[in-house]
This record gives sequence, structure tokens and C-alpha cells, in this order.
Amino acid sequence: MKLLLSLTIAIALATSACGTSASDATDAELESADGASAGAATRPETASTRPETASARPETAKSAGPVYREVTIPAGTTLPLSLTSAIASDTSAVEDRVMAELTRTIVVDGLDALPAGTQLTGYVTDVDESGRVKGRAMIAFRLTSLRVADLDYDVQVAPSSYLAEATKGEDATKIGIGAGAGAVIGGLLGGKSGAAKGAVVGGGAGTGVVLATRGEDVRLGSGTDVTTRLTSPLIVRVRVS
Repeated sequence: MKLLLSLTIAIALATSACGTSASDATDAELESADGASAGAATRPETASTRPETASARPETAKSAGPVYREVTIPAGTTLPLSLTSAIASDTSAVEDRVMAELTRTIVVDGLDALPAGTQLTGYVTDVDESGRVKGRAMIAFRLTSLRVADLDYDVQVAPSSYLAEATKGEDATKIGIGAGAGAVIGGLLGGKSGAAKGAVVGGGAGTGVVLATRGEDVRLGSGTDVTTRLTSPLIVRVRVS
């Protein structure tokens, strides 16, 4: 009997130990499963933040682009220019094209509103060839547009007009030489009376030379410095960064 009782107690203790081990193993498996689930649950949250980072990139790229500002060049601003096309009173006609470039940068509010080299274009508005004795040669033009940073702008500037130099001094010299020569010739031919007549003839000859000779023409070659000024404000787009 004692032996049977001992065996029964031993079996009971063994069964209890097995049950505890199984329970502990089950709990461990549950904890492991919960941990895996918790870890898996946190991953989508981390992944969900990636599109936000990616979506921020276009904004960064956009802010890194060039920045422009509109600048107003006031009326009355002087524009120093150099012609890049030749014009002349004896060869040009009304509406012939005229081209020039800016020789000095125009600065407004610390910004280069019009850099040196800015191209301007326009056309001849009036031409007068030199006359004989009366009338001096003249040529006039107006610039109407400019191009800067690949953009074209209409521009309103004062017309430019150039008049040939007067030749009165030269004409007087020609007339005087003619009269003097006539007086010498007249004196040789007939004394005082002949000299007086010769002077009249000589003077007439000198005047004839002037009448037959045209005055100076106006010629403005490429590279000629000219100046104009704005008659109305000009708004241009300037890159600031």
C-alpha cells in the first residue's frame, strides 16, 4: 500500500510540472506573437512618414529657383548709346532701321535695370540732304524698342536729330579768292578800271563755285556715340537672386 501511494504522489507531481511547463511555453508564445504584432504595427507608421519627406522635395526645389522683381526706370533717365548701324543724310531714307547698344549700365535701387550692351532698335524719321548755298544736311531717328534678358520692351525716348556743320566761313573764303583773282587779272588788262571790272568778274566766279558745291552731309558710322533720354517710365523685369 505504501508503495502504491508513493507512486500515485509521484505521478501527480509529474503531471503538475508538465502542466506548468506547457502553460509557460504557451504564455511565451503569446508574448512573442504580441511582440511581433506590436513591431509589425509600428512599421507602417514609419513607412507612412516617407511620402511626407518625399512631398517636401518639390517645395525645396521650387524655392531654389531664380527670383525676379519689376523695376521702374523713371522718365528723364539718360541713355548713353553707341550706334551699331551706320546712317547718313545722303544714303539713308525714312524708315530705315537704326540699331544701338547701351554703353553704361543703368542702375535703379541698387539693381542693374539695364546692363551695358542692352540692344535698342528704331528707325530713321527724317532726312534732308545738303542744299546749295542754303540748307544744311540733317538726319533724325527715334529708338522704339529694347531687348534685355531675352525679353523685348517698347520704349519711349526723345528723338535724336543731327545737323551738318555750317560752311559759311568756307563759302566766304571761296568768294574772296575769286574776287582777288579777278582784281589781279583786271589790273593787268586795264589799270584801275580793269581791276574794278575784274573784281566783279572774280567775285562772280567765286560765287559760282559756291553755288555749284553742295554743303557737308551728316554721316554717323557704326560706333558713333549718341545720347537719348526716356520720355516715359520703363518697367523691366530684373533677376534679383
